[in-house]
Amino acid sequence: MFEDHAQLITMDTRRLEILLELSRLGSMRAVADHLGTTTSTVSQQIAKLAHEIGTPLVEPVGRRVRLTPAGRRLAEHAAAIVSAVEAAHVDFGPDAHPAGVVRVSGFATAIRRSLLPVVAELADSHPDVTVVLYEHEPAEAIELLAADVVDLALTYDYNLAPAATDSSLVTVPLWSTPWSLGVSRHAAQGVHGDAPRVFAAFRDHDWIGNSRNSADEDVLRIIASMAGFEPRMTHQCDSLDLVEDLIVADMGVGLLPAVAAGYPHRSPERAPREGVALLPLTEPDVLLRASARTRRGRTGWPPLALLLRRLTA
Repeated sequence: MFEDHAQLITMDTRRLEILLELSRLGSMRAVADHLGTTTSTVSQQIAKLAHEIGTPLVEPVGRRVRLTPAGRRLAEHAAAIVSAVEAAHVDFGPDAHPAGVVRVSGFATAIRRSLLPVVAELADSHPDVTVVLYEHEPAEAIELLAADVVDLALTYDYNLAPAATDSSLVTVPLWSTPWSLGVSRHAAQGVHGDAPRVFAAFRDHDWIGNSRNSADEDVLRIIASMAGFEPRMTHQCDSLDLVEDLIVADMGVGLLPAVAAGYPHRSPERAPREGVALLPLTEPDVLLRASARTRRGRTGWPPLALLLRRLTA
């Protein structure tokens, strides 16, 4: 009896509450008075519950009813289930104390710049909230989010290559930062103008793309097309430090953050490194836009809501 746990889980908890009250108060009229409903409603709900279970839950005793052995056994289950549901409302309600493990996947810059300071703060203010980190590029993070492997994805796109919209996700903007074209210092001499003119000066160079995100190459191709050429995409790497190494070695040119905010692991005077020049990109500007993304319907979970508030503060 009641071995099928899935059957128990699918029961209407309101009906279980009525059964529990019947076991406590002993009459349907008393249950109706207690719950502010009618005796007929109580009787109907008990009958529907008995139908779901497939066995009678009450039996007549004169003008009253009493629980059958099956009804008493289900009432024992009901006590535990109703208690668990009430505890869940306390834990997950909008006014609940944040507690639990929040799994976050994101790109390295957002983790360093946005997430780590928040994690340090929460360690003092909310020790019951634990953040677990995974470093991934946007497409990888979104895939993990869709598979429910993580609760939050820190992603980026560019104003010239916006990420596709997804109605199943909630996107919260975090910050944006301008990007430039990184070239060797000696190659930067005399180069100026809007973005297409800057790109045109390097039409014969090798270009550096991102090995884990096609958005970078999309931006390069868009601006290059405005300058009338197709960039020769020769190298691909994910590390900004490695992009700089290639530039210093005269092995190519590529996108780099225009300001020190793009290098949160460095002191301002080290962005960019010696030998690298950053050429401003304007008309059109190139902006990297960081966002926090989570599955729709999850933003009310207290520890996740707390983390989102801190990230956007």
